[in-house]
Amino acid sequence: MTTIFSTQRRKNGKGAKRRGRNRFLHLCAFAFLCAFALNSNDVSSAEPLSFKRDIAPLLLNNCLACHGPKKAEAGYRIDTFERLTAAGDSTQPGFVGKDLEGSEAFRRITSTDAKERMPLEGDPLPAEEVALLKRWIEAGVPFDGPDPKASLASYIPPPTHPAAPETYRGTMPITAVEFSPDGSQLFVGGYHEITVWNPADGKLVRRIGGVGQRTYAIHFSPDGQLLAIACGTPGKHGEVRLLKPDSGELTKVLGMTSDVVFDCAFSPSGDRLATAAADGVVRVFDVTSGSEQLTITSHSDWVFCVAWNADGTQLATGSRDKTSKVFDAKTGELLITYNGHNQPVRGVLFHPDGKEVFSAGSDNKLHRWSIAEGKKAADAPLGGEAYKLTGAGETFLASSADNMVRQFNAKDQKQIREFSRVKDWVLSTAFCPTTKLIAGGSFDGQVYVWNSDDGSPVTSFYAAPGYKPPQK
Repeated sequence: MTTIFSTQRRKNGKGAKRRGRNRFLHLCAFAFLCAFALNSNDVSSAEPLSFKRDIAPLLLNNCLACHGPKKAEAGYRIDTFERLTAAGDSTQPGFVGKDLEGSEAFRRITSTDAKERMPLEGDPLPAEEVALLKRWIEAGVPFDGPDPKASLASYIPPPTHPAAPETYRGTMPITAVEFSPDGSQLFVGGYHEITVWNPADGKLVRRIGGVGQRTYAIHFSPDGQLLAIACGTPGKHGEVRLLKPDSGELTKVLGMTSDVVFDCAFSPSGDRLATAAADGVVRVFDVTSGSEQLTITSHSDWVFCVAWNADGTQLATGSRDKTSKVFDAKTGELLITYNGHNQPVRGVLFHPDGKEVFSAGSDNKLHRWSIAEGKKAADAPLGGEAYKLTGAGETFLASSADNMVRQFNAKDQKQIREFSRVKDWVLSTAFCPTTKLIAGGSFDGQVYVWNSDDGSPVTSFYAAPGYKPPQK
């Protein structure tokens, strides 16, 4: 399961592993369900089947964790139409038009042999979904996607996300915070929603639903007219949703992938949006048309963060592959790779002079390095694993796993002050140039607000509507 946290802090690890095993070829049913599905007439055949609408989402939701680009058990993958209709380690293709017995994936779905039936553990698909697959095979496995080689996640219809809980029974890590341009509201990532709070007193203002299960980044466009939400469901789906901040109205969905989108960033002019995702790809989109302009595949693992330089000509990234890179933002050409961390890189930011990059990550250090040579110029200890770096005027913020937010001078990297009194890891930060306020989101679900001028606390609250913390 995808997470931005260190493995030693993963919670419910056993459950995650169990779910991972349960996803192995999750297109299955117990014998009585399969028999029902194969003979059922309940599935309407009035409307022609659509692969991209009906079949691709079903396969992605149930099979990708064990049969995708990161993990292909039995050598079989379902992340493209070309691959899912091909054979894995066996000689039989996964799906063959008009041949149920010859479709190895479907044959194993309907097998009565407990040792062969997949998955060996886990819940079966609903009978109607098994019947849907049967109809599709009998129809000749028709394909209406743009390209058999294209990722299924890139062209399926955007999902309709579940509603957020009316009342939270617990908290969740705060992995994204952002101030409105005027500083009157603080946007916070929740469970399938963005919660909006008054940063002066911590009171809930409103809630914006219809977003991915987890939100990893929130950013306003330079003109304040759009809100970009990088989100997703770990191991299944990722996207960036563009919303109108006042109404929450959805305008576009960009960068759909087979795993979560960790970060997004508007170009300084606001006409382009860059995304960083767990599929290891950096993408750049035209904001007006939604068209994908660049697809950068230089990283070999999850890409945690992305940042633009001041004139929008370069992009900096950080990845779990332990590197930070700089690319030409027009062509996508790799300009330099920095290997100095030797640990995952979770935050990047350009130096004001545009000739250097700040980066931080799991080595518990802040690095400053040269774009021309890819060599370290300086570093500073952070006291714990670091997360995304946030620009704050002539300064910048670094949050880390030692329950601290540190403010640095952007020109010389000298530390200005520390914002403490936080009870858990600080995973996200935001700065408002209008009000000079700083916000930090922590692992235990609390949000903290400070004055940037003197470091004094303003308020703190649990960003979980209706949640009642336990009494001390």
